[in-house]
Amino acid sequence: MKVCMLGDAQHVEEAKALNLEYMEVESLKKLNKNKKLVKKLAKSYHAFLASESVIKQIPRLLGPGKFPTLVSHQESLEAKVNEVKATVKFQLKKVLCMGVAVGNLDMDDKQVFQNVQMSINFLVSLLKKNWQNVKVLNLKTTMGTPVRIF
Repeated sequence: MKVCMLGDAQHVEEAKALNLEYMEVESLKKLNKNKKLVKKLAKSYHAFLASESVIKQIPRLLGPGKFPTLVSHQESLEAKVNEVKATVKFQLKKVLCMGVAVGNLDMDDKQVFQNVQMSINFLVSLLKKNWQNVKVLNLKTTMGTPVRIF
């Protein structure tokens, strides 16, 4: 997962130390006029982090679903990056089915099971009637056939 730091001088230095991709305020101001470059930037990263001083200058710049996560100078940048990488977004539009990534090849069975369990329990806690709103749960690998688990 690619994460980009949009920050002031202090956060840029921290990003360099963590080998994280970053952009300064000046380069962001250059992008503001060219919509093609802004779209290209938004597509090339999965998530963005922004300093408190910079976040006010970039409202709606990156498009829907890409609003940067706020990072203050008191917080550890490395911890924030790990938190963003571990975040799962549930998006439910007009269709009543949804897919969520819960693991990758590097994870062992216990980690995948724990992720599946946590994501399902969290999703069910968001629903009004809890488990009564869930009809079917399927687990599917990238190229495999779906397996019904509920």
